[in-house]
Amino acid sequence: MTSMKQMDKQSKIYVAGDTGLVGSAIVRELRRQGYGNLLIMPHKELDLRNQQEVNDWFKKERPEYVFLAAATVGGVVVNDRFPGTFFYDNLAIGMNAIHAAHENGVKKLLYFGSNCIYPRAAPQPYKEESLLTGLPEKTNEAYAVAKIACVKMCEFYNRQYGTDFISCMPCSAYGPGDNFDPEGSHVVPALIRKFHEAKGSGASEVVMWGTGKPYREFIYIDDIAKAAIFLMNQYSGNEPVNIGTGAEYTIGELAEIIRRVVGFEGEIVNDTSKPDGTPKKLLDSSKIFSLGWRPETDFETGIRITYEDFVKNKQKHIKKGGKLK
Repeated sequence: MTSMKQMDKQSKIYVAGDTGLVGSAIVRELRRQGYGNLLIMPHKELDLRNQQEVNDWFKKERPEYVFLAAATVGGVVVNDRFPGTFFYDNLAIGMNAIHAAHENGVKKLLYFGSNCIYPRAAPQPYKEESLLTGLPEKTNEAYAVAKIACVKMCEFYNRQYGTDFISCMPCSAYGPGDNFDPEGSHVVPALIRKFHEAKGSGASEVVMWGTGKPYREFIYIDDIAKAAIFLMNQYSGNEPVNIGTGAEYTIGELAEIIRRVVGFEGEIVNDTSKPDGTPKKLLDSSKIFSLGWRPETDFETGIRITYEDFVKNKQKHIKKGGKLK
């Protein structure tokens, strides 16, 4: 393993996935902290699933630091419906970018895993060493296996080539700019849109998938961005690092918070014929806490900011799922 490297303000930094929730937040935070030499390449100009395109681009641009936040993501419905797509896209993105980073002398790379790649039955809260001690949740197995492979690829390249490739496991992210498509989104934006539309239409109830009993941990997206930059500058090692808050809420509790923020006064009805997914996904974030990082944004405050952004920019959030009201 090489000695730990730190970015300086003029370092050439590539943020892969800059139009996504995580990547766009990293770009904002890098700029806020004074990093000005950023490489921004939209998906339409650089398809990370195409090995030749990726190799050619890295050879031409020679980034020094890489935040690998690009991914094909979605909620339970699309994960279950398109497992082949989720597996191929995420495996190809990770393998191509990590290998090209090695081939072209990238000083340091941070790969984004996910809390959902831990075994379903692993002890709570998930510790980093629980990875690969059991099977992941079936509803997101394809995504999880692809992500696991890339986390391990960072470790294997470090061991064989002496690279400085690190990986992190954030809990469920939310914040301004999220995907509010009813079928493709995660639970926070999906519920924000549901309650907003129910309030606008005068509906008497909102139907939620599952029992509402599973626990989830959520982190505001700007906190993930700050953690990512912190790790890039302060951590080197083969072991992944969890990024969480240490607080968890049931889906039912989450729904009540969002209902209160949105101002919906109707009933919440649970459709128990729909799947719940993993019962708990709390991360043990003691490693990153011990390094000196802590989240800054209170959960309800983050939900309120996210909802205000959604209302302000709702036309931007129109997806295939239908018009927003």
